[in-house]
Amino acid sequence: MLLEQGPMTAVVVAEQLGISAAAVRRHLDALLADGEAETRDAPRRGPRGRGRPAKNFLLTEAGRARFGHAYDDLASSAIRFLAEHAGEDAVKAFAEARVASLVGPHQDAITKHTDPAARAEALAAALTREGYAASTRQVGVGEQLCQHHCPVAHVAAEFPQLCEAETEAFAELLGTHVQRLATIARGDNACTTHVPVVSAGHPATPGPGSTAPSPGRTARIPNGGKPA
Repeated sequence: MLLEQGPMTAVVVAEQLGISAAAVRRHLDALLADGEAETRDAPRRGPRGRGRPAKNFLLTEAGRARFGHAYDDLASSAIRFLAEHAGEDAVKAFAEARVASLVGPHQDAITKHTDPAARAEALAAALTREGYAASTRQVGVGEQLCQHHCPVAHVAAEFPQLCEAETEAFAELLGTHVQRLATIARGDNACTTHVPVVSAGHPATPGPGSTAPSPGRTARIPNGGKPA
């Protein structure tokens, strides 16, 4: 639950699971003792009451590792070798091919929708099937696509080309510019991408750091993500 929904208090976890807060705290205390979770002060809503402030629990890198970072060292070594012997363009090409194989099989299910919000939901469902525990939520006049797990986070910390290629592919699939706000590779709780949703005839203005789709293209996924 902490993986999929991010920081939560013990009370909220207990309510969602339908068990006592005491039972939840015992489990969370075990995660804290093992270094798999940590706490932060929860944002206050309304006047501050008596007693200790509520604590949010969130997973640490050790906790996320339970969900799989297999072959990280091997993958990093392989990409490092590629960069040294074939150059940065080869790393970029690899990153683009990787994300194409990831989302390519889901392209039709995503692009059949006509608006960015519906496409974002379909993309989140596809990413979840691929192990990224993704979800969407409405924020203002847009949607936020949140990936609560990243199987390649440790590799992407060294090679941000993986994140950049992913963001570009999302823009192509969603048919609109997108803005990457946070990544697990940089130490954030989730990979968060802002997807603007505007009414017809009122195009959104790309913000700093946003990635726009290539003109005249619906999705930048060659051969549906399959090798030529």
